[in-house]
Amino acid sequence: MVLKILSNMDNIGETMKSIADKLIPNWLSFVIQFSSFIILLLVVFFFAYKPVKKMLKKRADFIQEEIDQAQKNHAEAVEQTKEAKRLLSDSKAEASLIIENATKKGEEKYEAMMLEAKEEVKEMKLAAQEDIEQAKVDALNDIRNEMVNVALTASKEILKREVDEKDNTRLAEDFINRLN
Repeated sequence: MVLKILSNMDNIGETMKSIADKLIPNWLSFVIQFSSFIILLLVVFFFAYKPVKKMLKKRADFIQEEIDQAQKNHAEAVEQTKEAKRLLSDSKAEASLIIENATKKGEEKYEAMMLEAKEEVKEMKLAAQEDIEQAKVDALNDIRNEMVNVALTASKEILKREVDEKDNTRLAEDFINRLN
C-alpha cells in the first residue's frame, strides 16, 4: 500500500504540474489573446460605442427640446386660459351692466307711459265732465227756450179768446205733457 501511495505521489506531481499549466497560461498565448481583446474593444468603441453614444445624445437633445416646447406650450395655454377667463368675466360683467341699464330704462319708460296714460285719462275725464256740464247747460237752455215758446204759444191762444177754468186746466196739462 505504501507503494501504491508512493506511485500515486509521483502522479501527484504531474497532476499538480498539469493543473498549474492550466491555471497559468502560456505567456505568448496570453499576450495574443489580450491584444486581440484590446483590438476588439477598440473596434467596438470606434464603430459601435461612439455612433451609439452620438445617436443617444442626439435623441436626448431632441427629447429635451420636445419637453421644453411642451412646457412652453403648456405655459402659453395656461396664460391663454387665464386671459379667456378674464375676458369671459369682463363680458359677463358688461352683459350684466347692459341688462341692468336696459331694465332701468324699461322701468323708466313704463313709469313715463303710465304717467302719460293717467294724464290722458284725467284730461278725458275733465273733457267728459265739461261735455256733460255743457250738455246740461244746453239741455236747460233748450228746456227754457221750449218753455218760453210754450208760454208764448199759450199766451197767443189765451189772448185770442177768453180762457175759463176748464181751458186753463187743459193748457197746463198740455204744457206738462210737452215738457215730458
